[in-house]
Amino acid sequence: MRAAEQDDRSTGAAGHVGALARYPVKSLLGESLPRARFGTRLEGDRCWAVYTEDGRLGSGKNSRRFRAVDGLLHLRARLAPQGPLVRLPDGRELPAGEPGTDAELSALLGAPLALRPETTQPHHDDSPVHVVTTAALRRLAGLLGEPVDPARFRANVVVDTGDAEGFVEDRWLGRELHLGAEVVLRLTEPMPRCVMVTAAQEALPRAPQVLKTLGAVHDVEFGLQAEVVRGGSVALGDPVLLG
Repeated sequence: MRAAEQDDRSTGAAGHVGALARYPVKSLLGESLPRARFGTRLEGDRCWAVYTEDGRLGSGKNSRRFRAVDGLLHLRARLAPQGPLVRLPDGRELPAGEPGTDAELSALLGAPLALRPETTQPHHDDSPVHVVTTAALRRLAGLLGEPVDPARFRANVVVDTGDAEGFVEDRWLGRELHLGAEVVLRLTEPMPRCVMVTAAQEALPRAPQVLKTLGAVHDVEFGLQAEVVRGGSVALGDPVLLG
């Protein structure tokens, strides 16, 4: 059952941009950015994916669209001028789209895999942009009794909400979020969570308690989905306003 949050429809300052992140390859670790540009999404985000032999997207879960592939969250992608580079656990970086890269990934992860760019089917799950707040991260940390790394939630934008308490974004639904002087997002739906948030990744251990706690207090949701109303550039520290 979701904990009730006090309704607040006021406009004005919501905080500032605390973090920006891009995930050039879906279901791999991504890169932190000092500045980002938004078109229909954060540019370069989730434009490639790992495909399995049966044509599904490699992920941490199984569904009609996804197939679980162990080890994806121990790989990291960054966007270079020529396209994504995938960093292996041994530190080597391999270019996406090369047969040798697919062979390396297949051998490393123990299944036939191929890196492919997005075509007509979007790689993002529900909406093109994902937003979380520091207030919600603190609230979840308090419930768990331990720190929560925002990397678990793979958001594009972390809004630093200062001293605000609780799941403040619950009362932002349906509203516009202005990032800096140019970018405007429309906050459309809560972000449903799955087993991906519990998975081990680099220095983070497996954490099943995260999903269990969200199920108990917040309908297994954390953060908000968003769509781009107006594109442009945004940088760390830029003010965030609710419209």
